[in-house]
Amino acid sequence: MRRLSIVTWAVALGASLPLAACAHHYRFPPAQAPSIGRVEVGIASWYGPGYDGKRTSSGERFDQDDLTAAHASWQFGTRVRVTYLGTGRSVVVRINDRFPNHKGRVIDLSRAAARQIGLIGPGTGRVRLEIVG
Repeated sequence: MRRLSIVTWAVALGASLPLAACAHHYRFPPAQAPSIGRVEVGIASWYGPGYDGKRTSSGERFDQDDLTAAHASWQFGTRVRVTYLGTGRSVVVRINDRFPNHKGRVIDLSRAAARQIGLIGPGTGRVRLEIVG
């Protein structure tokens, strides 16, 4: 008898599995080149431990101490100013990874980016995203 992976079983049963950044088993929508000045507001989260050193969706190695982020559809290399509305602090990050747009989150920040805006403690928070390059 052939052994099936948990993913195969989950798909067969119609279950959904939680997916995180650096996951490559999710089919993402085509990349978008957002125009400079575009603004979005939504919930941000952060990731780092457990992913450090692993390959991102763009192929580079993830460094939780770099100012990078994952987005569901924006082109790799897009530069985004992220302002945490809870503190008013902002950081500019470069999109280098993908993550499924789940639980209403719009961006997944590296640990360094989350630390810079004060998002580490709460884990998630309402942010304003502005495309800067």
